[in-house]
Amino acid sequence: MRVLHNRISNEELKRRLYEETEPRTTVSFYQYFYIAEPQAFRDNLFLQFESLKVFGRIYIANEGINAQMSVPSANYEAFVKALYAADPALNGIRLNVAVDDDGKSFWVLRMKVREKIVADGIDDPTFDMANKGKYLKAAEANDMLSKPDTIVVDMRNHYEYEVGHFEKAIEIPSDTFRQQLPMAAEMLADKKDQNIVMYCTGGIRCEKASAYMLHQGFQNVYHIEGGIIEYTNKAKQEGLPLMFKGKNFVFDERLGERITDDVIAECHQCGTKADTHTNCKNEGCHLLFIQCPTCAEKYDGCCSEECASILKLSPEERAELRKGKDNGQMIFSKSKHHPLRKHRDDWKKEAK
Repeated sequence: MRVLHNRISNEELKRRLYEETEPRTTVSFYQYFYIAEPQAFRDNLFLQFESLKVFGRIYIANEGINAQMSVPSANYEAFVKALYAADPALNGIRLNVAVDDDGKSFWVLRMKVREKIVADGIDDPTFDMANKGKYLKAAEANDMLSKPDTIVVDMRNHYEYEVGHFEKAIEIPSDTFRQQLPMAAEMLADKKDQNIVMYCTGGIRCEKASAYMLHQGFQNVYHIEGGIIEYTNKAKQEGLPLMFKGKNFVFDERLGERITDDVIAECHQCGTKADTHTNCKNEGCHLLFIQCPTCAEKYDGCCSEECASILKLSPEERAELRKGKDNGQMIFSKSKHHPLRKHRDDWKKEAK
């Protein structure tokens, strides 16, 4: 009987990945379509992808599939063939190839069945994903974004917006997509007749957001086809000016891909220009934050002096400190309200 999940430790898998010499291609895709039996669909696809040495993270639900993958370049055509043959709804779907890729984005294949591929909080039975906004290709997006009355809406989280976004884009200040949807509709309630362009990383969130806005009575809703990734690739291929500035945050080991040389964010510890996300090296913290090279050296890759001091303890001592300790959601959260944001804001006040 074939095993339908990974049984090897993360440490061993990472070691194997970094010892690989064959090139890999990072690619993402999604599709909203009805899957009657998500578990059976998942198991069949897992076996095919595993045989091709594909790594990545895939979510499957009745409403469709959402995936970020690392594929051996030699197996890429076979991967595409297997994906397109998995269901008629997947035949010929757009695949977003990474903009800035070192081939080390994933080290294991994880496929999970979920209630939804994007947690949206929508429980209205009349909501219909088929009624979605109009796609904008790269040239069309540039044209629409150049119009002074166009409203550009970033449907990503604050830590994604912080390191890079489209010119004129407004941030929806919430920590989850399910909070963003009603908030976006409320913020733009008096703009229902204006052109609204929504975007996200690869298209999956802004596609659903565009359908939600139409459901809420907005008239002229657009979304950038393939999100930031497809926009950037097409703009470069077609010699178009890039209207996205900075970095595109990605949910894999890279934590970001460089789109332009603009650095629009700040180190969360000292306030200098920086846009490199990292996780605190103290495994009892693991907070996601932006850190400049100077602070990375000063704090040994940690978010604070306290975490840096803990990192110097033996593994046994660190494990003992974590035992029975409830760090709460804040320490692991990517929330706008995490402690380092306050630390940075305090630093900026003192600098004035």
